[in-house]
Amino acid sequence: MINKKFIQKLKKDYDKGENERRQIIKLSDVVLHSSKRTIFSLHRGDLSKAKTELTEIEKSLQKLEKEFGHQRVSKEGSYRAGAEEYVEAKMFYFVMAGEKVDKIKGINLNIDSYLGGLCDLTGELVRQAINQATAGNFDEVDKIKKIINEIMAELVKFDMTGYLRTKYDQAKNNLRKIEQIEYEVKMRG
Repeated sequence: MINKKFIQKLKKDYDKGENERRQIIKLSDVVLHSSKRTIFSLHRGDLSKAKTELTEIEKSLQKLEKEFGHQRVSKEGSYRAGAEEYVEAKMFYFVMAGEKVDKIKGINLNIDSYLGGLCDLTGELVRQAINQATAGNFDEVDKIKKIINEIMAELVKFDMTGYLRTKYDQAKNNLRKIEQIEYEVKMRG
C-alpha cells in the first residue's frame, strides 16, 4: 500500500536537507565566533586585525550563500545569529574607523540582521564609552552618546515586534546607560 519510491525520495531529500543544515550550522558558528573576536579586537583598538577578520567573515558568508542560496541559509537560526553578530561587528568597525554606519556591500543580509545588529551595536558603544571614561577620554564619551542617540532616533521609527522588540528595548536601556555615564562624568568632572 505504500509507494516505496516516494518514501525513498522523501528520505533522500530529508538526508540532503540535514546534511546542508549541518554544513550551514558549522560555517555559521565560525561567522558568529569570528564576529565576537572582531568586536573584541575593536575594543582593544586593533582596527587592522578587525578589518582582516571581517574580510574572512565576509568570505564565509559569501561561501554560504553561493553554496546553499540566501533563501536556504536564512531559514537556519544559526545563520541568522551569525549574520546578526557580523552586522554588529561591521557596524562597530564603521564607528571605530570613523566611517558612516551604512549598508554593507557585497553581502546579502536581511532586515532582521541589520536591525538586530544595530540594536546590539548600542551595547558595544556603551562598553566603549565605559572604556573611554575609565581612560579619562570624556570627549569620546560624549561622541559615543551622540552616535547612540542618532541610532535610537532612527530605530524609534520602526514598530518592532517579537524578537526585534526585545533587541530594541535593550538598545533603549543602552541609551539610558550612556546618559547615566555622561551624567556621572559631568558630575565628577
